[in-house]
Amino acid sequence: MKAMVLHEVRTPLRLDERPLPSLGPGEIRLVVEACAVCRTDLHVVDGDLANPSLPLVPGHEIVGRIDALGDGVTGLRIGERVGVPWLGHTCGHCPYCTSGRENLCDEPLFTGYTQDGGFASHAVADAAYAFRLPDDGNPVALAPLLCAGLIGWRSLVAAGPGERIGIYGFGAAAHIITQVCTWQERHVFAFARPGDVAAQDFARSLGAAWAGGSDQEPPERLDAAIIFAPVGELVPLALRAVRKGGRVVCGGIHMSDIPQFPYRLLWEERQVVSVANLTRQDAVDFLAIVPKARIRTQTVRYPLEAANEALDDLRSGRLQGAAVLVP
Repeated sequence: MKAMVLHEVRTPLRLDERPLPSLGPGEIRLVVEACAVCRTDLHVVDGDLANPSLPLVPGHEIVGRIDALGDGVTGLRIGERVGVPWLGHTCGHCPYCTSGRENLCDEPLFTGYTQDGGFASHAVADAAYAFRLPDDGNPVALAPLLCAGLIGWRSLVAAGPGERIGIYGFGAAAHIITQVCTWQERHVFAFARPGDVAAQDFARSLGAAWAGGSDQEPPERLDAAIIFAPVGELVPLALRAVRKGGRVVCGGIHMSDIPQFPYRLLWEERQVVSVANLTRQDAVDFLAIVPKARIRTQTVRYPLEAANEALDDLRSGRLQGAAVLVP
C-alpha cells in the first residue's frame, strides 16, 4: 500500500510503500476512495498538537470500501462503503463514556493522530466507529462531512437554537453549517479574513444573510457565534457581537491564546464554551440531516502524492471549501 507519512513534526509528509495492514478483533480494513484534509491535520503536522504517534499517517475524514473484516465484526460486509471520523475508539468504561459523553473519554484513540489515518491507499478502523455512507454518493463530496460536517454540527448544537448565527472563519466546516442553518431557516452572518472578498462572496452564495471581515461588526446583534478559525483574538470580537445571554462556541481543537479583554464583554450572562471531538451519536444525527438539507460540499481534489501541497494551500488560506486527497 501507499501512504503519505509524517516521520517528524514540522517536516513534509513522505510517500512510503508499506505492507497491507493486518487486522485485530473488531477492526475493518478499507480501500480508501477519498480523504479530506482538515485543519486538525495541519495542527498535527505543524506540531500544534503534542505527541502524535510517529511515524504517522494523518487524515481523519475517510471514505472507503471495506475489503477485509476482523474477527467479531458483524453488521458490515465486504464492499460496503463507510466513513471513518476523528474519534477512532473509546474505552467504554470511564465516567464520560458511561454518561453519554464519549467525546471526552479518558483513554481515546484518534484517527490520524494517535493511530494511522486515511492519507493512504488503505486504512484500518474500529468497526464500531465507522458509519455507513450512501453507496451511490460521490466519495470526494462525502469526505468533508466526516469532520468539517460533524464538528460543525456539534458546534451548531452547542450554539443553541438562536436565529442569528455568526460564523468566524469561513472554511470547510463553515460552508457546510451555513447550508444547515439556511435549511433550518436561520440567518448566518459570515466573518472571513479582512479583505477576503472571495470568501465573503462564497458565504453569500451559500445563503449567508451578511458577510464581512472579522474586523467588522454585524448589522445586528447575534444570538450566538461559532469560531472555526484557530485565532484567539476572535473571541473578544465575537463576544462584542453577541446579544445579552448570547453564546460564543470555539469549535477548533487548537487556538492561539485568547487576549485579555474587559469583563463587560462577558457580563450580562454571555458565555464562552468549547467543543471537543464528537460522539457517534453526533454522526448518526448529522448524517441523517445531510440529504434532508441537500448539503453540497465544495471540494478541491488532489492526488495522494500531493498531500503536502494540499496542506500548504490550507495553511495559506488559498482554499474555498475543502481539500480532498484521492488515492
